Amino acid sequence: MKIVHIITRLILGGAQENTLITCKLLAQRGHDVTLITGPAIGPEGELFNQAKHQNYKVVTVKNLIRPIHPFCDALAYRQIKSHLKRLQPDIVHTHSAKAGILGRFAARSLKRKSSQNLPAVVHTIHGLAFHPYQSQWLNKFYIAIEKSAAKKTDVFISVADAMTTQAQAAAVGVDKPFVTAYSAIEEDSFLEPIDQTRITQFRVKYGISKEAVVLVTIARLFMLKGHDYIIESAKDLAKKYNNAMWLFVGDGNLSDMYKQQVYKIGLADRIKFTGLLPPSQIPLAIQSSDILVHCSLREGLARSLPQAMLCAKPAISFDVDGAREVVNEDTGRLIEPKNVEQLTNACAELIENSRLRQQLGNNGRQFVKEKFAPEKMVDTIEAVYQKLLEQK
Repeated sequence: MKIVHIITRLILGGAQENTLITCKLLAQRGHDVTLITGPAIGPEGELFNQAKHQNYKVVTVKNLIRPIHPFCDALAYRQIKSHLKRLQPDIVHTHSAKAGILGRFAARSLKRKSSQNLPAVVHTIHGLAFHPYQSQWLNKFYIAIEKSAAKKTDVFISVADAMTTQAQAAAVGVDKPFVTAYSAIEEDSFLEPIDQTRITQFRVKYGISKEAVVLVTIARLFMLKGHDYIIESAKDLAKKYNNAMWLFVGDGNLSDMYKQQVYKIGLADRIKFTGLLPPSQIPLAIQSSDILVHCSLREGLARSLPQAMLCAKPAISFDVDGAREVVNEDTGRLIEPKNVEQLTNACAELIENSRLRQQLGNNGRQFVKEKFAPEKMVDTIEAVYQKLLEQK
């Protein structure tokens, strides 16, 4: 098959890692794959270099940017359409909000001799642009656009069942098929044990003792990612547990604010910031920690949850979006969003009980190992493509 994937930008993120894994494995299976993307601009770090020297082609559309910008968006639409005309794909598969809109409209605007020669259009929902934490009018605007783009879509792929439920509840794509394909993780680096010397060195680098129980959070330092709630719970937990420490992995526009906040409340020696780490260092960060804490208020299905489980670490998460599809009483603790008391109690339970941490971690590893395997995800996606082409 001739397949074109389109994503807004290749920054560090779950949607981007998902797309790169998909392109790589599809190309390895003999398909002709092209990835269209915008510039990898942002404080989150980039994955663009990982797309280089692969067995698929990469095309950069410089006007494809994340913010809404009518002039750039119009240019990006024309450029995407031009590339699709040149490439003549069988499948156009879009990811993320901006690329999802422009890419689907561009694919459906192509003129060919018969409708059977038009590409099949697939869109993956990694997360939804509309959510409870923004204004009602903005949600209405995004829902209207997504409904319009849904008419240009043949099949939706969701990274979690929760994404399908939320899209259909907003009447987006209700007449279209939805398929769930959990977002794959390159599992080997998380499953392989890391030498204890490297773990010790990592802890020493960030001033963490060997005896400390480390609660790690892997997320952009950005609004709605929930670091505020973790810091709030740490105020009480730090008084009760002298051996508890927190590790924030990531960067973002709220980095300086959080560092100042931590300093003012006297927890600068207990809450450590690593800044941006390359993807290759994430397994080390998790295996050097004891508990993953994820308090994002909006997430398709956070990759750090199954990543922690692959490392045999328990996860504590707010009950948002797809979190409950991996976090349960057997793998960690699922808590009410914004509930600092529940968060504090869940953290205390796991800080106190090393045997429980080990049990939950082992359960989690067995639970997610197959569910998030790259081959499983791409098998599902490839089957969707084949079915669409058979129907045509």
